[in-house]
Amino acid sequence: VKEVRTPRRIGFAIMADQKNPLAGRIFRWTFAEGPTAGKTYEHTFDNDGTVTFKEVGGAAPSGGSGAVPGAKYASFEIAPNIQLVSYLSSHGYTLTVAMNLASKTLHGFASNDKEWYPLEGTVEVVK
Repeated sequence: VKEVRTPRRIGFAIMADQKNPLAGRIFRWTFAEGPTAGKTYEHTFDNDGTVTFKEVGGAAPSGGSGAVPGAKYASFEIAPNIQLVSYLSSHGYTLTVAMNLASKTLHGFASNDKEWYPLEGTVEVVK
C-alpha cells in the first residue's frame, strides 16, 4: 500500500505551476439542461488566467459587447481531451464543467448560495 499525500488546499499558487492548455482558446457551450437550457455561451480563456463569456445571439447592452467581466478560473486535464473547468462569475454563480473535447460533450454543475443545478450540453471549439 502506497501512501499518497495531497495538498490541504488547492489555490492559485498550485495553478501558477500548472500549464494552462485553455489559455488563448475560445469555446461555445450549449446547455441542454438547467436554467440556461437551449442557450449558447462563448467562453474566452485569456492568458492572464481569466475567462470572459457572453451569450451567442443574445442582445448586447447598448455600447457593450455583452461579455461578462473576466473571472479567475482553474482548469485541469483530468484525462486525455477532458478538461475540468471552474469559475465564479460576477453573477454569483459558480460553474464547474467537465469538457470532453473528443465527444464534444459537457457535464457539470452551476450553483450559488441558494440554488444548485446539474448541467449537460455540448462544446464547440472556436479557437
